[in-house]
Amino acid sequence: MVTIGVFDGVHRGHAELINAATKAAKEHGVPAVLMTFDPHPSEVVRPGSHPPQLTTLTRRAELAEELGIDVFCVMPFTPELAARSPKDFAHDILVETLHAAVVVVGDNFTFGRKAAGDVAKLAELGGKFGFSVESVSLFGEHAVTFSSTYIRSCVAAGDVDRATEALGRPHRVEGVVVRGDGRGRDLGYPTANVAPPMYAAIPADGVYAAWFTILGAGPVVGEVEPGERYQAAVSVGTNPTFSGRTRTVEAFVLDKSADLYGQHVAVDFVHRIRGMEQFDGVDDLITAMGDDVTKTREILAAAES
Repeated sequence: MVTIGVFDGVHRGHAELINAATKAAKEHGVPAVLMTFDPHPSEVVRPGSHPPQLTTLTRRAELAEELGIDVFCVMPFTPELAARSPKDFAHDILVETLHAAVVVVGDNFTFGRKAAGDVAKLAELGGKFGFSVESVSLFGEHAVTFSSTYIRSCVAAGDVDRATEALGRPHRVEGVVVRGDGRGRDLGYPTANVAPPMYAAIPADGVYAAWFTILGAGPVVGEVEPGERYQAAVSVGTNPTFSGRTRTVEAFVLDKSADLYGQHVAVDFVHRIRGMEQFDGVDDLITAMGDDVTKTREILAAAES
């Protein structure tokens, strides 16, 4: 049993598809295989058009496993793969490589050179090559279809609440903590400067209430334990009060002290508190940061209740 797609974000629509796939796998007594692509197909078909990435490959694999997928397969998306006809894709990839008995896809699924194949074509080829096809309708609420494109637009607008609704969990940005200019420590709010991977979908500039987690196993770092989530006020932007030019993601972890440099961390964005502002002086900035921290506590306490 194989389900195919980019699955960026592994959102609620994807979850419907994966649930159908795992159910079909159990009925047929076969493993549930999810096949995704790297890099994003659009980058190969139209170089320079790689969309903002909602999830890393590793995160996609973790989420797929949580939903019951047995095998997470990453297919390198190359110009050669993009050039295959629908027939060759079905025969060479689905039959010869994956030995698919059942293929589960979304009802907007396309494949093959210039996206020439659709669900009907896949079913036709399945009849020829010996696999069956199940299509799953796109999922949404409030007249909105949940898709990776829709979620990217929410994140880009800073509307992380709507992104959470569509994802089924807060939008996450991962990265390694690197050294910044140290200004936060001087202001009484030491921050972890998170360097995300290329193409990561970063929310619009502003201040957010978020959860902060050190990823992976390891010893306790200061007062921060890996795998545990902590409240954080997160600033995204260029620090206009200090004429900053580089866009950064800086997390102030509440009530904890730790040297986080070099740690691989996750920031889960819960709610946007305000947009990025330029203040007349440092005192005004510090006052605003104090208000941000108070609001962060309130928002995250409500999110847990």
